[in-house]
Amino acid sequence: MRILGIDPGSSATGYGIVEQSGARLVYVAHGVVRLASGSPLPERLAVLCAKLRDVVAYYHPSVAAVERVFVAAHPHAALVLGHVRGAVLVALAEARLSVVECSAAEIKRAVVGTGGAHKVQVQAMVAKLLGLARAPARDAADALAAAICCGHTGPVAALKRPARRRPRAAPTSLRWAVRRVP
Repeated sequence: MRILGIDPGSSATGYGIVEQSGARLVYVAHGVVRLASGSPLPERLAVLCAKLRDVVAYYHPSVAAVERVFVAAHPHAALVLGHVRGAVLVALAEARLSVVECSAAEIKRAVVGTGGAHKVQVQAMVAKLLGLARAPARDAADALAAAICCGHTGPVAALKRPARRRPRAAPTSLRWAVRRVP
């Protein structure tokens, strides 16, 4: 299974691809889509969608992991980031990919072991976990970390699902309220 991780950003959106082989994650590729800050927002979003379509068409991922938007200090920055994230989700939906959304804290916890890790720590652990000679750029490292998080938590999430249980009989004090359907 190939996992595409995406770290949406208003000026740079990172992507990273890992392949899950059993319990092992293997590095495939990473990169950063840089958006021209002087261009109008609709043009930047169109470029981002086109680049992500190219990445999906070339690498054929099975699932995508996207970092959830955090609350920004400036409302305008949060709004622009929301637009970028929307463009990412549209590109993934057009490719008919399942999307897993992870918070930054969940991603850091899955990769570093603590939700409060710094970017440098994430970069170093991504390089170590995937056997890379050097740490990728911040945006690409965050995207690879999202893919790793998806790969690590997918099987764990399946184990945490509650087992189906047989319904128990209602206590005698509630039996008057229980109706049997014919």
